[in-house]
Amino acid sequence: MILPILIYNHPILRKKCIDIKNDYDGLNQLIKNMFDTMYNANGVGLAAPQVGFSINLFIIDLSPFLNDYPDLKTTKKVFINPEIKIEKGEEWQFNEGCLSIPEIREDVTRKSEIKITYFDQNFNMIEESIDGIEARVIQHEYNHLRGVLFIDFLSGARKNVLNRKLKSIMNGKFEKNYPYQLFQK
Repeated sequence: MILPILIYNHPILRKKCIDIKNDYDGLNQLIKNMFDTMYNANGVGLAAPQVGFSINLFIIDLSPFLNDYPDLKTTKKVFINPEIKIEKGEEWQFNEGCLSIPEIREDVTRKSEIKITYFDQNFNMIEESIDGIEARVIQHEYNHLRGVLFIDFLSGARKNVLNRKLKSIMNGKFEKNYPYQLFQK
C-alpha cells in the first residue's frame, strides 16, 4: 500500500524517533508499504517519520545509482534501530533532495565513510563500515530519525534564498507526483 509522505513543516519530521522491538505490530507490512511508497515516488531512501511513524526505521534501494556507481555491493536494505558510530573520511558534496521537501535540491557536504550498527528486517544485528554514495544516503535517512533535514546543513544565506520556496511547499504549492500530507494546524 502506498502511504502519503509528510511534507516539510510537519512536526513529526522534527521529532526524535524511538527504538522498536522485534514484536512491533505490523512491522513487515510497514516495511513493505514503505518500499511501495518509496518506489512510487522514485526515491532511493525513506524514513519512517516521513510516513508518520516516529520509530527508528528507514529503508534504502540504491538501484538507480548502479550505472554511476557500479561497485555498489548491496542496493536494497532495511535499517531498524540504527546507530552511526563513526563518521570519517573526506568531506564531499553531493546534490541531495528529499521526498518530504519536493522540488528542492541542494549541495550538501557529508563525510565519506561511516560505521553503523542496526537490525535488519529479521532483527539480526549487523555492524558495517560503509563508504561512498551508500554512506551518504544512509546519513541522510539516519538524520530523519533525529529530526534533522538536509536543508539544516545549508548556510543561513542559502536557507534565506530558499525560504519562499519552502513556504510554498508548506502550502502545497508544488508538483504533486505522489500522495502526500500537509500539516494542518
